[in-house]
Amino acid sequence: MEELLNLTAPRIALAASGIFFMVGLLTGVWKYICIRQHPNAEAPHYVNTAHRAALMYAFAAQLLAVFAATSAFSDTVNTVAVIFPLLFFGIAIFHYIILGLTTKSNNSIRDSADRTKDYFILNILAAAEIGGFFVLLLGFFLRIWG
Repeated sequence: MEELLNLTAPRIALAASGIFFMVGLLTGVWKYICIRQHPNAEAPHYVNTAHRAALMYAFAAQLLAVFAATSAFSDTVNTVAVIFPLLFFGIAIFHYIILGLTTKSNNSIRDSADRTKDYFILNILAAAEIGGFFVLLLGFFLRIWG
């Protein structure tokens, strides 16, 4: 348990988890307000998405914290591995909130002004999230088998 509080990577991940969870709770209130105001008791698509993503990423960030705390790699390596997924989790939540505020679309890729740019960003997102977690998972396996 001390590794979660004494090492940089797990502390960053836990702090992000707390922020994401609070955003999830606040977007839940936003969703509820939208539902109360809509004649069919519905919230806009990306308000729902922002709410769910923030909650999901809060728990994903906790998972990153645990794997960072149990990794055989240095805290510096683990910190870099944690920062990339967390950065893209945060960007995704922010993007969904912006889309929820505009309510112009229920499919941001289909309605995109520049799909090439969006696909490029999604490719970087996938590489950062998968790559960061791969490092932490590898560090975990090296520690338990080493």
